[in-house]
Amino acid sequence: MTLVVEETQTTAPQVSSANALAPWHIRACAFAVDVLPAAAVATTMALVSFTVPPRGVWWWLSSCVLGIAVLAMLVNRLLLPTIYGWSLGRALCGIAVVHRDGGGIGAWGLLLRDLAHLLDTVSVVGWLWPLWDSRRRTFADLLLHTEARCSETSRPGIRRWTIIAMLTAAALCVAGVVVSYAVVYSRDQETDQTRSQIAIQGPKIVAQMLTYDPKSLHDDFARAQSLATDAYRGQLKAQQEIVQKGNPVINEYWVTDSSIESASPDRATMLLFMQGRRGAAPEERYITATVRVNFIKDAGGHWLVDNLAVLTKPKPPGNGK
Repeated sequence: MTLVVEETQTTAPQVSSANALAPWHIRACAFAVDVLPAAAVATTMALVSFTVPPRGVWWWLSSCVLGIAVLAMLVNRLLLPTIYGWSLGRALCGIAVVHRDGGGIGAWGLLLRDLAHLLDTVSVVGWLWPLWDSRRRTFADLLLHTEARCSETSRPGIRRWTIIAMLTAAALCVAGVVVSYAVVYSRDQETDQTRSQIAIQGPKIVAQMLTYDPKSLHDDFARAQSLATDAYRGQLKAQQEIVQKGNPVINEYWVTDSSIESASPDRATMLLFMQGRRGAAPEERYITATVRVNFIKDAGGHWLVDNLAVLTKPKPPGNGK
């Protein structure tokens, strides 16, 4: 007698791919797409803001672009998943972040999760924890009971939007580099121009300001005042009044040596070593003096004296003969 035994094939229960946990490298790719473009733009614009003149047009423009980049990243990471169920990087890689029970996460939950990623960043191990965790969770996922799962939902046009985002970020970074280089280069060029102008004009301006003759005292003082800024003109007038009230004599100076201590496109500081003569024969005497002068370029492009400090007061050179 033969017994016929019916064989029944048992198959292992299949887990829906929609509930499959996202591999670590897929999660890393999604995170990079979501964060790196905006982070690159923000970093570039921050560096640009340090190289351009503060509170200028380029400073404000770079600051605005930086803020827009950060805002775009927050909208992509926090609001888009709440409204559409995906961020750009997660949609491209086909994953979604959900609660452990499969429920969705609101914007505040996603914000807390991103803040909790700071713990992953500080420890470094947190980002690698999914490699050996059974549920492939980071420390942020452990704290907020979230998981990254594969998603079967098709996102039409997501590759096109990703390419647009990447190209836009790259263009902004390149533009920031170009602006920074152009501003720094032009500033260096203007500074070099300042040095060449002050090296020639500075000694002449100071010599004209300090030289006067009793016969043309009024005109000489008026010329000296025209070479001073509004801030320094009052101090210069006070010194001229003292000379007028006394017994003015011929006072002539010329520069024997000079050195530019600092320079910028519209400012310069110069150290001048001067010689001169005071009085007329037979009471004429020769003198020397050292002064530090601050120059400022006015709206018309003319260099004016903003301050003149006497470091070594006039005295007879050598042994005084």
